Amino acid sequence: MDPCNKTRVSEFLLLGILEDKDLQHLTYGLFLSMYLVTVFGNMLIILAIFSDLRLHTPMYFFLSNLSFVDICFISTTVPKALVNIQTQSKVITYAGCITQIYFFLLFVELDNFLLTIMAYDRYVAICHPMHYTVIMNYQLCGLLVLASWIVSLLHAMFQGLMMLQLSFGTQLEIPHYFCEPNQVVQLTCSDSFLNELVMYFTLLLLAPVPLAGIFYSYSKIVSSIRAISSAQGKYKAFSTCASHLSVVSLFYCTGLGVYLSSAANHGSQASSAASVLYTMVTPMLNPFIYSLRNKDVKSALKKLFGRKL
Repeated sequence: MDPCNKTRVSEFLLLGILEDKDLQHLTYGLFLSMYLVTVFGNMLIILAIFSDLRLHTPMYFFLSNLSFVDICFISTTVPKALVNIQTQSKVITYAGCITQIYFFLLFVELDNFLLTIMAYDRYVAICHPMHYTVIMNYQLCGLLVLASWIVSLLHAMFQGLMMLQLSFGTQLEIPHYFCEPNQVVQLTCSDSFLNELVMYFTLLLLAPVPLAGIFYSYSKIVSSIRAISSAQGKYKAFSTCASHLSVVSLFYCTGLGVYLSSAANHGSQASSAASVLYTMVTPMLNPFIYSLRNKDVKSALKKLFGRKL
C-alpha cells in the first residue's frame, strides 16, 4: 500500500521547544518579550533615521531597510507560535505552513544580501572616500536594494513551488515552533531528492557568494586601515564598520550553529531551541548593536524622544 496521502494535507503539528505544559507560560513570556523588543527597537531605528537629515546617507538607508526586514523576519514565525501557546494548540494549516516557509526564506535572503551591500558600502567609504558620494549615489543604492528584493522573492517563490509538489503521509509533526523548510522536507513520503538538491544548491549559491563578498570587502578595509599612520585615524576608520561587523558575525555564526545543530540532532527539538538564536535573538540585538555603538544614531534617538516629549 502506498504510504503517501493522495489527498491534500490539511495541517501540520508544531511541537515547539518545550513539551512540558507547565513551562509553556515561560516560553510565551520569553517569546512575547523578545518579539516586542525587536519590533520596538527596530522601529525606533527606522524613525530615528527618517527624522534626522544627517542620517540620510547610503549607510543608514541600508540600515533602515535591514531594520524593516528584521521586523518582518521575526513576525513571520513568532506571532503564530504565541497564538499556539495561548490556545494550547499545535496546529498550523498546510497553506499557513507553506506561506510561513515562503516568507521565512524571503527575509533570510534579504538579511543576507543587505549585510553584503552594507559591507560594500563600508568598503567604498574607507577605501575610496573621495569618490564615495559619486559611487554610492541614490540610484545605485536603490538598485542594489531592489535587486536584493527581486532575487529573494524569486528564490522564495521557487522553493515554495517545490514544496507544493511534495506528498505527505500520516506523520506530520514538526519538531520546531515554526515550519522550518528542512524539517518539512523530511516529513515527505515522496521522493525529495530534487527538493534537497535544489535546496542545497541554492544554499551554496546564495550564502557563500555574499559571504565571500563580505570577506573581500573587509580584507580591503583592513589593508586600508593598516596603511593609516595615526592610531586615531585607524580607530575612527574601524569604528565606522564595527557595528556592521558585529551584526555580520552574529547573523552567520548563529545561522551556522543552527544548521550544524540540526545536522547533529536530526529531527530533535535541540535544533529548535538553537533556532531561537537565529530567528529571534539576532533581529532583537541588531538595533542595540547599532544604537549603542553609533553616536549619530544615539543623537538622533535623543532628538526623537525630545521631540515626542
